[in-house]
Amino acid sequence: MKVKSQKSKVKNIRVRMAPSPTGPFHIGSARTALFNYLFAKKYGGKFIIRIEDTDKVRSKAEWENSIKESLNWLGLDYDEGLERGGTYGPYRQSERSEIYKKYIEKLLVDKNAYWCFCSPEEIEAFKQERLSMGKPPIYKCHCPDLTESEILEKQKFQPTAGAIRFKTPKVEVIFEDLSKGKITYDGSLFGDMVIAKNLNEPLYNLACVVDDFNMEISHVIRGEEHISNTPRQILLAKTLGIEPPQYLHLPLILNQKRAKLSKRDPNITAKVSDYIEQGYLPEAMINFLAFLGWNPGGKDEIFSIKELENAFSIEKIQKSGAIFNAQKLDFLNGYFIRKMPLDKLTKLCLPYLIKANLIGGGGVEEVSKIAPMIALYQERLKKLSEIPELIDFFFKENLEYEKELLIWKGAGESELLLILDKLSNVISNINEQNWTKEKLNEIIMPFANELGDRGKMLWPFRAALSGKKASAGPFEIAAVLGKEKTINRIKEARKKIQINPNS
Repeated sequence: MKVKSQKSKVKNIRVRMAPSPTGPFHIGSARTALFNYLFAKKYGGKFIIRIEDTDKVRSKAEWENSIKESLNWLGLDYDEGLERGGTYGPYRQSERSEIYKKYIEKLLVDKNAYWCFCSPEEIEAFKQERLSMGKPPIYKCHCPDLTESEILEKQKFQPTAGAIRFKTPKVEVIFEDLSKGKITYDGSLFGDMVIAKNLNEPLYNLACVVDDFNMEISHVIRGEEHISNTPRQILLAKTLGIEPPQYLHLPLILNQKRAKLSKRDPNITAKVSDYIEQGYLPEAMINFLAFLGWNPGGKDEIFSIKELENAFSIEKIQKSGAIFNAQKLDFLNGYFIRKMPLDKLTKLCLPYLIKANLIGGGGVEEVSKIAPMIALYQERLKKLSEIPELIDFFFKENLEYEKELLIWKGAGESELLLILDKLSNVISNINEQNWTKEKLNEIIMPFANELGDRGKMLWPFRAALSGKKASAGPFEIAAVLGKEKTINRIKEARKKIQINPNS
């Protein structure tokens, strides 16, 4: 006997994202949410958020908040679920136990499920014995034929013991994955899976099947790591007389070594909250995630969310794993930072500057003061969290750096002193009204060119103003610093290299 999951003619598209609040929201979950969102928007469907919190020990409110905050940050507005509600709620599995209980009882009454009282030690010993014989570790339970009185007796003396197992049909399961094509599983290799701890505590596979049916989910779009659950869920659904939804499994997200991206990967953070904290923009993350396993074809690499909705199609989802390229994410983030209005970018940078104790509360006066500083680095900025380190020198009275930083290649200290003196004299004679980047360039560059190698003047000028090996150009920095601070920093630089401290 074969069990087939057929493609059904679905009029109403309803997809769901069903994360478990057992840890920080993962970048893979964000990708899954995005693909569900785009699919729903493309075909005029509904996008639902359902919280799968059957794991009572590990599920926490803080992780549910992480899910909501991440989705809100990404701008993935859902139609039903959580505080938004809807006609198919509740949307937390912990609040749906009475619904599951009816299905569990039906399976028990129809003899399609049974109570199991085998101990974990028995189960593990049996599996190890099977493995030692080179056989699949499929557990053969001793409890299917227990009588009602025997079950009651065991429950009386061991009220917390036992679980409910699904009597898995030993048949071939065939289903059509909308991306990968026809997939076949041998049901005889599954064993009788545990579907509930008791009548009130279902486990993942049963709760998932019941919820997808009751919420009228038309398509299940999820990561490839769930593909082994699909045949089990199809068997459960068919046994309950439920038509399964259509399935689409997204390719795995891989690191640069082509291994599955892990929460514990030392080189790539997998937590969405970390990307928010580091100052990545949602527009960049949306573009980046969209191309992790999907490509519309053509040369365009930058899309607005609306453009993604229009361009999205499941036919363009790739079958092989998607490489997580952190450099590509940085490029995209830099692109959107460069396109952002300066006033908006300045406001987004404020929390990082406040945290670094460079500014106070970010009032109007402070914002107007730091906007020109941020403007200098808008073209160079890859993520917002970099801004304090880039512009901290503007806020310091005395810069700490070694005198070697001031020395241009091939230049001696005596020559450098003369250059700094010349630079100081030229700057002292510049009128305040001419204190702009353009005028500074116009007045100072002729003197720099006279040296034959203008780096002899421009390098120490820039290093003296910023105290950094790399920074914005000297004319841009000076224009923001102002005349007085510029002259003082050149004087401080001279002190670092004076041959005779009394000269």
